[in-house]
Amino acid sequence: MDQEYERRLLRQINHQNLPEEARLTKCVSATCSPLSVRSGDRFIPTRAGSNWSINFHYANENFRSPSQNRKAKDTSSDSSKDAVAYAALLRNELLGAGIETVPDPHTDDRHNPVLFQDSLSLFKYTVHSKRVPSNCDNEISPYSLSPLSNKSHKLLRSPRKPARKISKIPFKVLDAPELQDDFYLNLVDWSAGNLLSVGLGACVYLWSACTSQVTRLCDLSVDGDSVTSVCWNERGSLVAVGTHKGYVQIWDAAGGRKLTSLEGHSARVGALAWNGEQLSSGSRDRVILQRDVRTPPTAFAERRLQGHRQEVCGLKWSPDHQHLASGGNDNKLLVWNSSSLLPVQQYSDHLAAVKAIAWSPHQHGLLASGGGTADRCLRFWNTLTGQALQSTDTGSQVCNLAWSKHANELVSTHGYSQNQILVWKYPALTQVAKLTGHSYRVLYLAVSPDGEAIVTGAGDETLRFWNVFNKTCCTKESKSVLNLFTRIR
Repeated sequence: MDQEYERRLLRQINHQNLPEEARLTKCVSATCSPLSVRSGDRFIPTRAGSNWSINFHYANENFRSPSQNRKAKDTSSDSSKDAVAYAALLRNELLGAGIETVPDPHTDDRHNPVLFQDSLSLFKYTVHSKRVPSNCDNEISPYSLSPLSNKSHKLLRSPRKPARKISKIPFKVLDAPELQDDFYLNLVDWSAGNLLSVGLGACVYLWSACTSQVTRLCDLSVDGDSVTSVCWNERGSLVAVGTHKGYVQIWDAAGGRKLTSLEGHSARVGALAWNGEQLSSGSRDRVILQRDVRTPPTAFAERRLQGHRQEVCGLKWSPDHQHLASGGNDNKLLVWNSSSLLPVQQYSDHLAAVKAIAWSPHQHGLLASGGGTADRCLRFWNTLTGQALQSTDTGSQVCNLAWSKHANELVSTHGYSQNQILVWKYPALTQVAKLTGHSYRVLYLAVSPDGEAIVTGAGDETLRFWNVFNKTCCTKESKSVLNLFTRIR
């Protein structure tokens, strides 16, 4: 045997018998270069450190950064659907995926069979023991002039859901002079009777969505007071007005007269919430008072709920009228039942004031909340179990939240620093639309009685009306608030 060949053979055997760590150390020290090996007739590169999933599958959605995914999900154009359809077609023809319908590109990628596949299966090959039957759906007919399989033909013929288009421009803008730029106030509400109540300075004005007529309901300047909150009852006949001096006034909207004035708070009342005939009020004095408006003023039986250490700035009753959620400037979100004087649940994950609160009308016990400037997060809670579900950083102060009545979506309004309005799809938490137009913080939000339109108010002293939600479950054309607005515009 040639001595040179024998020496190379022994060196190769010794290298294979080395431990893994020593072999890697030797490779690194020699920089694994063909120039570092003085003997040998050829160079065999090592691929031990290669990451095939990154090299060959990096274009997959799952390897994108969160910011890239957020930007990709923001768009609802036809091009995104074409890309998903093309990806499904390729998987049918190359991988035999058998996809027959085009999935929605706005759904969560992890539940999307086209966009989500295990990257490790890219180089897995299996041998089928049974022959594919000749009548398989993927079999191409010998008489067909198309090279595509039957599954791909079904995919291309599948009905495509029309693209969701939300107008970026408000369909109506109203001036609102003296609309205060105060995060802790709630000065806009929309009644079931299609009346919009707005607190401007010391007055409360009612604007009719049917006739565009504006009437002044009350003027508190006579008493040296100002409006800090307004809230309609469920039937839309009574409007509660919270004042800076701590009073809560009940007004009959149709008759334009004050029914009663409730005392009990020692500071301004910034949050109100009706529960049938009972009215809950939250104040800067850190107390929540719950009173029945049917009883005479001298015999009001009130419940005092004390749990916040700073001003109460958010109140919402659950759709089943059993639980009250309250948010405060102490960064706390509390849940109360209808009988206890102590909160039954307390959530402390927010890092700023909690004003934005909304109960889901679609899922029992689901509560959404938003934090202020130092927090900027949307958080979701299961109040049945007391567990935190999801959270997402919105990038700006969360001022208000409202769920859609017809779909599992919600809208949020924001302040510092982007002053925007975002429409979210739940539970994917993808942004359906981003609306801009206000030059100040979007502090006020109300939903129309038909659930299609919203109105937003800001410190720029304007009210803007947007059409953001669709009545997907209704087939009949109804006289919606949007149609009424369109006629009088």
